Formats: sequence, structure tokens, C-alpha cells
Amino acid sequence: MLQKSASRVTKPDLGCDLLENGDHMDQKTFHELYKQTPEGFRAELIRGVVFVASPTRLRHSRPHGRVSMWAFQYAEETPGIDGGIGTTTILGEETEVEPDIGLFIDPEFGGRVTVDNDGYIQGPPEVAIEVANTSATIDLNTKRLEYEAAGVREYIVFLVKLKEVRWFTRGKASFAPLPPVDGIYRSRVFPGLWLDPVAVFEKHSPKLTETLRAGLATPEHAAFVAKLAKQAAKRTKGDKA
Repeated sequence: MLQKSASRVTKPDLGCDLLENGDHMDQKTFHELYKQTPEGFRAELIRGVVFVASPTRLRHSRPHGRVSMWAFQYAEETPGIDGGIGTTTILGEETEVEPDIGLFIDPEFGGRVTVDNDGYIQGPPEVAIEVANTSATIDLNTKRLEYEAAGVREYIVFLVKLKEVRWFTRGKASFAPLPPVDGIYRSRVFPGLWLDPVAVFEKHSPKLTETLRAGLATPEHAAFVAKLAKQAAKRTKGDKA
């Protein structure tokens, strides 16, 4: 979440300084207003429109926890991959979002995102993940289009009510559905990031971890780790030159 500030900014032409669903503004105005909101208040700006988050129910937080565990286990086993939960991510002049989970290549390993002086992410993560309960329509439409336009390479939506996963990967011009192979999703961006979609929505299932472990044991994942290490070494050498 954003850090709060004592400074105040007047929202233009709206007569109040609270963020409400449907407000229109640019990213800089949104950012300054957001810093004034109470702790626990969550909102995003997508294509210049404000979307205020609903209170989080258990049916959302339970799979969110499992997905987070899955994603960050991959990051822990893949030096050079970093990520965050609900981290403020600035994608342009009209968009500031908080992906449920964002995974990206660390800038020190040749990644394209940057972290500004206030600790916010500038630029698109390689993989954006949303757990959608009440927000499914937004996540599958408005937010998907914005992630696509911003350059996110893969986008994963976990549909809680339907107990389904929609995994999109970048095609020649836009996102295209990534089909599972033998019931397992296999990331094209992060080799070894494998997902059993059924296991996500079960209360107790070792399959989620077992499937990921199988992906992490592949030669493709080992080659990816070596590639990231080579990029980091090249970057370090360039910095010293």
C-alpha cells in the first residue's frame, strides 16, 4: 500500500478529496490523493478511471494465500526473480494498479522494471496475477487490456466463483490464451513455473507444490537460472567498466 502523507491535494472539478468509483483523473493526481486515504483503503486507477476495492472475503483470501505461496516459492528457487503482493505499480500517465501478485526479473539481473525513490514499481512486471472474486469482470476486461497495452508478458486470473484459471500469454500482437498441457499450465515466460489449476481451489492439496517442484526440476528451469546469472554478471561487468 502507499505510504500516507500529510500534504493535501484538491481533486479537480469534483468538489471533494476522496477517491470514489468512477472518478476520472491522471495518475499523478490519483497518487497524491491515494496517499491521503485511511489505512486499509484500496483503489486502483485504470485508464484514467478509479476503481475502489471491495472488502476481502475468505473465499478470496484463501486461494490468494495459496497462489502467493506458489508464486513466491518459484521466486525463491529462481535467483533473479522478485515480486510483491499488492505493490503499487505505475504503468503510465493514466494507470496505477496493485496486482494481487506481480513477478518480475530483478533489475540487477537485466529486468525492465524500476523501483523509484519511494519504493513503488515503475513499469510492467513480466507476470501479473489477479485472484478474482467480485472483480472478475474488471480483471478479465479493463485490467487485462491495460496489462496487455503496458507490456505484461503473461497474465493469470484465478476465478474464485468458477474455480477456474485463465492464463494469457503474449502473442504476436496481443494476449492469447495459454492452454494447459495434460492438465498443467506451463509458463512460457518463466520456465518451470507450472500450475495444477485444480489444486489451487482445494483446501488441502499437495499437488500444488508437487507440480511446481516438477517444473523446477526441468532442464528448462536450470537453463533459465543460468541465463539470469549470465545477465547479472554482464550487468555487473558493465557497471565496473
